[in-house]
Amino acid sequence: MKDTKQLLNFSIINIDKPSGPTSFQVSQFIKQSLNISKTSHMGTLDPQVSGVLPITLGRACRLSEILMHRNKTYVGIMRLHKEISKAELEKVMAPFIGEITQLPPVRSRVKRQERVREIISFKILEINSKDVLFETEVQAGTYIRKLIHDLGEALPNKAGAHMLELRRTKAGIFTEEQGKLYNLYEFESAVNEYKKGNEEPLRNMLIPAEEIISSLLPVIKINSSSEKQLLIGKPLMKSDIKNKLPKEKVFALFNKDKFIGIYKLCDEEDIIARPEFVYN
Repeated sequence: MKDTKQLLNFSIINIDKPSGPTSFQVSQFIKQSLNISKTSHMGTLDPQVSGVLPITLGRACRLSEILMHRNKTYVGIMRLHKEISKAELEKVMAPFIGEITQLPPVRSRVKRQERVREIISFKILEINSKDVLFETEVQAGTYIRKLIHDLGEALPNKAGAHMLELRRTKAGIFTEEQGKLYNLYEFESAVNEYKKGNEEPLRNMLIPAEEIISSLLPVIKINSSSEKQLLIGKPLMKSDIKNKLPKEKVFALFNKDKFIGIYKLCDEEDIIARPEFVYN
């Protein structure tokens, strides 16, 4: 079992971001509170948006790009600029389910060019006059505020709509399930206990990165004799592995329960995969 200092160098904590601070500010607060070298967040939330914000700690930050590009689920309230029946609104929403083309907002950090994103689900939970409580599951990188704006433009006579409130309830495998999502007050209390010598509250919040990796990626087991060379960056050979290669291009490598790294398939004669990340 890893001690707490080891966990702090390779784990993830699922934070309930409040509305107000930026995702970066929350990440920096975690970093400074724990006095560690690096943190990063998995999927930016606008300052006004609350909810699930996984924070990677230490060397787990290098996994952000691999782990963060997963579907996201949001619950929000949109304000229609004119009243419309639920049936009519659902009819307008229907074409927005599936692949859509979005132009990122002017204030976004990404290049402003049209890109295709998938809307997995988009449904009304409750409607009260012009205010509509909705839930949507989307491909990573989808702008919900833009989705609501574009929906408003598709209403009869371009009636219009804008977003009032938004909360992320799920980011990949991270959810707002009780006991697995922690607000900043709970986090700060756990850190204070840790500094007093009581490690348990903080340890309960830390999810070992290996657990996340093995739940998201196919796992390949290696021969123990290959571990030493693989941990210094050696490419993966057929003779190194115990089981068959997966169909997926990216997979995790383990020696029994010990995480070795993340590898990507290649076709280079004897070399079958090269490391994307090695945990050495």
